[in-house]
Amino acid sequence: MAGKATFLVIIGFTLVFMVAIKNFGRISTDAVGNMVSYYTEMIAHNIAVSGANLASNQIFVDPTWDDGYSDENFSGGKLNVSVQIVDAYKNIRQIVSTGTYHGLTSTVTVTLSPSKFSKFAYYSVSEGGTIWWNASDTVWGPIHTQDNLRAANHPTFYGKASSLKSLIYYTNQKTDKPKFLGGYETGINLPLPTSAVDEMETAADAGGLEFSGKDTVHMFFVNDSLKYKFSYGASYTTVYLPDAAPNGMIFAKNAVVRLKGTVKGQYTIGCNSTTTSTGKGTVWLDDNIVYNKDPRLYSNTTDMLGICAENNVWITKNTANNSSINIHASVYCEKGGFGAQDYDTRPISGNINLLGGIIQKTRAAVGTFSGSAINHGFAKRYKYDDRFMTASPPFFPGTGGFEIVSWLE
Repeated sequence: MAGKATFLVIIGFTLVFMVAIKNFGRISTDAVGNMVSYYTEMIAHNIAVSGANLASNQIFVDPTWDDGYSDENFSGGKLNVSVQIVDAYKNIRQIVSTGTYHGLTSTVTVTLSPSKFSKFAYYSVSEGGTIWWNASDTVWGPIHTQDNLRAANHPTFYGKASSLKSLIYYTNQKTDKPKFLGGYETGINLPLPTSAVDEMETAADAGGLEFSGKDTVHMFFVNDSLKYKFSYGASYTTVYLPDAAPNGMIFAKNAVVRLKGTVKGQYTIGCNSTTTSTGKGTVWLDDNIVYNKDPRLYSNTTDMLGICAENNVWITKNTANNSSINIHASVYCEKGGFGAQDYDTRPISGNINLLGGIIQKTRAAVGTFSGSAINHGFAKRYKYDDRFMTASPPFFPGTGGFEIVSWLE
């Protein structure tokens, strides 16, 4: 009896071991199969990523490149890359890169948007002679100048700083070295366009609002409406902007713009000059120009404004601006600068509370100072609008290059 029981136990263990061995074998086979599948997928994915990187680099080097790659042999597999313009007006491009290896395919989609000057908190071609950044100056976003960057008493730059020319100290490095918290790079050449404002007229003709044949256009934003008139004493005409300028471009041809109000939505004001008269192509800020919803208080606001003058943007010398002015916009001056009218004779006028950025050919003055005290004009209280790092007002002038705005794997 004992022998029979022992025999049954042996048979039982044998069956258990046979099942276990079979399972171990299947697990080993599956593991090898999974490893091979993972390796194949990884190679296909790497091919697709490499193609996206190669195409992105080609576009950065040559913004007109759209050849792509067709059935290229790459890492033992095949690479296919297409480049398409998905928004002709905004020149937004999409790269679709496909890698194939041993029958498995992986795709990477990259969207590129033209790099805009609105990404700068401050930009200049010329620093206006010998204007210095000093200890009271703090810049919160990216800054670039084609001139020398002149520093005194440790100014602070939170964003990336760059210049074409040199960093110059007022006295010496020990007493004047800036605080570059976002890094600093010299020898960077980023010229300002010479006809970007003129080109805005095309956008205004194709879904925007254009004023022509008028010497002066008074624009008064009232949320999502615009009141306009062509002389100081005239009555305003009101238009609903989503209907009047659905693409966001408002353009005054060969005119002066006088601007104020509260903006709801995304718009760019363009103003050019078709004559040699320096008065045209200028925007005058007659009072506050602000967003309906301040992004510092409302994180989901989409209100955004570009003010683009072929020549200058001036803060008007008037009663409204004698006790500070609030400006929410990225300000662009293609051939001139951003400054205050009669900056050296006007009374002490409070602060320029700017949320956005200033891009100008030549740095202009807004006031005069003696030590830390204001004698005339304004003190500067400039804050960067962080949204401009990845977004821009409609048809805002571009740097000529592209930036990656999304990468989907």
